[in-house]
Formats: sequence, C-alpha cells, structure tokens
Amino acid sequence: MTAPVDIQNLSITFGTGPGAVKVLPSVSFAVAAGECFGLVGESGSGKSTVLRCVSLLTDIWTGTVKIAGKDVRSLPLRERCRLVQMVFQDPYGSLHPRQSVRTVLSEPLRIHGIGDRDARMRQALVDVGLPVDFLDRFPHQLSGGQRQRVAIARALILEPSVLLLDEPTSALDVSVQAEILNLLARLRELRGFTYIMVTHDLAVVDHMCDRFAVMQHGTITETLPRAAIAGNLATHPYARELIGASLEYEGHGRG
Repeated sequence: MTAPVDIQNLSITFGTGPGAVKVLPSVSFAVAAGECFGLVGESGSGKSTVLRCVSLLTDIWTGTVKIAGKDVRSLPLRERCRLVQMVFQDPYGSLHPRQSVRTVLSEPLRIHGIGDRDARMRQALVDVGLPVDFLDRFPHQLSGGQRQRVAIARALILEPSVLLLDEPTSALDVSVQAEILNLLARLRELRGFTYIMVTHDLAVVDHMCDRFAVMQHGTITETLPRAAIAGNLATHPYARELIGASLEYEGHGRG
C-alpha cells in the first residue's frame, strides 16, 4: 500500500529565550504516493532534522505531518511503526554490535505480534540480496554494504508504506554506493514505497528522485523536478549555485 506524505508549516526551535535557535522556520512540501522526493543542501541546512520530525525521533516541533492522511502525532506507536520506517546514514552505528542479524530482524516482528517470523526474516534477506545464512552473523562479520542491506531489511520487515532515507550511502565505499541505490530503486518499483531521501549528492537525486527540494538555513528555497538538474533550470540563486557546482564537479570527474 502506497501512502502520500503532507508536511505543512513544520517548525522547530532549540533552546529558549535569547539563545533560542530556530532550526526550521517553516517547512512545507507534499510527496505523492509512490514518489521518491529528495531533500538536498549543505550540511546543517535542516535536511535530516525534517526526517527526525516526520519519524517523531524529534517531537518538539510544531506544524502538521500527515502520512496517508493521518496525523503522525495522533497515530498509536505501533501503527506509526507499521506505516513509516527510517534507514540511517551510518550502518556501523545503527546496528547493535552484539545482536545477530536474526535478533535485529526478529525483534520488530516479536514486538508487533507478527507470526511466521522465520519465513519473513528469510524473505527480508532475499529481498535485499543477502544469503539467508546471514541470519546468524553479527555486524562485525559484515561489510559496510552488507550492514546497510541488513538495516534496509530491518526497515522493510514490518512492510511500511513510507521509507525515510537519511543519506543511506554516504558512509559506504563508492563501489558499494551504486549497489545500494539500485537496490532501493528496485524495491520501490516492486513495492510502491514512498521515499523521502536526504542527500548532499545531486548525482544520487538524479538517479533516484522524481522531484527534490533545495534547503538552505532550514528553509526550502525551491522545489524542482529531476529533469531540472541537467540544464540547471533552478531560479533561486542558492539552488542555481548548488546545482552548478555539482555539474562542474561531475564534469571534472568524468574528464
């Protein structure tokens, strides 16, 4: 089941009084069901904070976030976990070093009272391109790319509608990045997931996203279709500068 995401007037302030810092002044955007929507911008622009708000990992924000027409704040925890899951940037930090892959994948099923666990865990590994005998391995026995595949399998095990992807390849070797991106693209095609993907790499956006928003200082400067990258069709000065720098870098890299 696919689900749209609607974010309106999302705002978050850290601290109080004169020292308060408004990290997100007011962010609004909508993502269609089954769409991959990118958030790009320099470090500290608020991209990952948006994902943390949507997932309620941070809950001190104001505004509204609706998934499949339901306000995330009003959803019971279990229902929210079945609806939206997150894949983090660092596959080394997001898996418990003393828990086997079997434990990582079985725990969500146990918490949610889902049966047929062994078959579901095996299928989850197959879905992310890992052998089923990896169930009894530990994170230190896996490569970075394999760990991220396990993290994706963990996000998929509850069959969510929306995946929040926080730079899911930036901590990986370049040779592995394309494998993970292709995996994510294939899963979306097969399952109809809605993706919100945070990245600093416009080449990733060009490969994965239907549309993307350029963020600066916690605000969205411009929302563009993927096709706007090649000819740098942005109109906002910062968005044009960001896309231009990326195109120049890619050009030098190919040269």
